[in-house]
Amino acid sequence: MATVAEQFVEVLRQAGVERIYGVVGDSLNPVVDAVRRTKGVEWTQVRNEEAGAFAASAEAQVTGRLAVCAGSCGPGNTHLLQGLYDAHRSGAPVLALASHIPSPEIGTGFFQETHPERLFVECSGFCEMVSTPEQMPRVLRVAVQHAIGEGGVAVVVLPGDVAQAEVSRATGTHDFLTRRGTVRPPADQVAELATALNEAEKVMLFCGAGVRDAHEEVMSLAARVLAPVGHALRGKEWIQYDNPYDVGMSGLLGYGACHEAMHEADLVVLAGTDFPYDDFLPGRRTVQIDHDPARLGRRTPLELAVHGDVGETLRAVLPEVAQKSDRRYLDRMLDRHFKALDHVVDAYTRDIEHHVPIHPEYVANLVDEIAEDDAVFTVDTGMCNVWAARYLTPNGRRRVIGSFRHGSMANALPQAIGAQLADPGRQVVSLSGDGGLGMLLGELLTVRMYDLPVKIVVFNNSSLGMVKLEMLVDGLPDFGTDYTPVDYAAIANAVGVESVTVRSPSDVRKVLSTAFGTPGPYLVDVVTDPNVLSIPPQITGEQVRGFVKAAGKVVLNGGVGRMIDMARANLRNLPRP
Repeated sequence: MATVAEQFVEVLRQAGVERIYGVVGDSLNPVVDAVRRTKGVEWTQVRNEEAGAFAASAEAQVTGRLAVCAGSCGPGNTHLLQGLYDAHRSGAPVLALASHIPSPEIGTGFFQETHPERLFVECSGFCEMVSTPEQMPRVLRVAVQHAIGEGGVAVVVLPGDVAQAEVSRATGTHDFLTRRGTVRPPADQVAELATALNEAEKVMLFCGAGVRDAHEEVMSLAARVLAPVGHALRGKEWIQYDNPYDVGMSGLLGYGACHEAMHEADLVVLAGTDFPYDDFLPGRRTVQIDHDPARLGRRTPLELAVHGDVGETLRAVLPEVAQKSDRRYLDRMLDRHFKALDHVVDAYTRDIEHHVPIHPEYVANLVDEIAEDDAVFTVDTGMCNVWAARYLTPNGRRRVIGSFRHGSMANALPQAIGAQLADPGRQVVSLSGDGGLGMLLGELLTVRMYDLPVKIVVFNNSSLGMVKLEMLVDGLPDFGTDYTPVDYAAIANAVGVESVTVRSPSDVRKVLSTAFGTPGPYLVDVVTDPNVLSIPPQITGEQVRGFVKAAGKVVLNGGVGRMIDMARANLRNLPRP
């Protein structure tokens, strides 16, 4: 007879799972052995279960399919927490196996005892324990459907003795959900939306990750109502490209005229975004479109809540929306957007090729230029988010993945591992801060073990730059933010990853070109200026101190790479009287 562990792995295989990320260990051993004996499912060994969860999150985001991670009892599965929080908040379909102590010992304070069925509830949409063989495979199939259907994490807790017990029923086969259906809004909501759009003189569209697959519809609506189009950070990759109405990004990392356009509008349409920073929202005349009704109105009061997928909703409403003719608001916002970028870009380009230590903006701009058109970028939390927001140019094929909702450090390298395993022929670039890389440094060993051709660009300023900025904004002297300099290239070389340290800006282009053209893994350790916090010189101290609350005063409004060219092109395309 088969064991519950074998049945578990077989169900995952039926669900299309190709690998499980984790670290082997006692209570997990029956499952690991079942993987060894099952064709089509691999065990991917990471050095920390946290990295395994981040890798699974990235794999799920790249493929759109279920990804799996696992941790042994106690410390093994508690390491999963950070990556699972990130996956759940990103809507990535991830199944986590939290192995447990022997079932007779539960509740006795046994060695490594925790209560994973309680622990993982907050970072999952489904969390249940399999206590008897009779619960399998039903509970696992329910968990898989939760992860795929709801978009997020499902956790199955499995004691080691139950995993090695004989099954009580045949596994059978099952047709798993592979694609979610679209949500069509009610007709009365569509009619109300059309009325609101027709009556408003100045409409602004603010887009999040929910506009994925709806680029054409958003552009059609913008053209119909002559609306500026801004975006949140997670919406950047889906809406900024081929966008003649682009006015940039809002939020703590915002730039351009997005904030102004939103606050001058008569009607703001939040399209597929759960933008969390309500201080940046106007708090009036707002419509929200989302497929998840729980998100409607939880950030700002709404005049109209529309329950539907963005693409489906816009296709339904467009025939009822009249063509507007007054372009003054749109043209004014496009002009302000260009001037906002042009006004500060010189501060980040003047003599930048000769500045030592190297300006991180210069490095990010070259990464964007040299990387392939369909590259996957994984981005560490902190200042690397700033450089990604400013310099990575979306085109509809590139992906940018980060811990944008959970904000965890050390996500970039493990996410790059998952993205690369998911798509071995695609270029994957990890933009790693030295703080994040140091936190999960052992994953360099994972990269080498599997010879993954990940390109790791380390912004090495021996500092936690974003934390330093936060302290300065709060009027505090920066303390505890600086590190002793570390030669990460030497560490990478020691573990067998080809690497080089760059200290001169004149070498950056050549080194990046070599690294990106090398078949295997490569680490580029760039020694960058720790004092570059992306604050334009013309911003006053009062505005800096009031950074978080300053309406429209975005102190991170630094150079923005090729976006200035796009803004200039959009201005050239304006109709002239």
